[in-house]
Amino acid sequence: MRRTVLEKFPAGDPRGSRQAEEYARHRRNEGLAAEVVMDLDSDAFLVVVPQQQNSERDW
Repeated sequence: MRRTVLEKFPAGDPRGSRQAEEYARHRRNEGLAAEVVMDLDSDAFLVVVPQQQNSERDW
């Protein structure tokens, strides 16, 4: 599954994942299927949404 990153929040922030969770909640209230995931490589919380698959193909 491919995802689009909407925002990135440092994991070392004193508030932890709270900022990312709040941001994701606001996006869900707007109708997006936003969720928070942890990116261990960059040590950050990412707010992501599933990438829509095109139903039309260029062939």
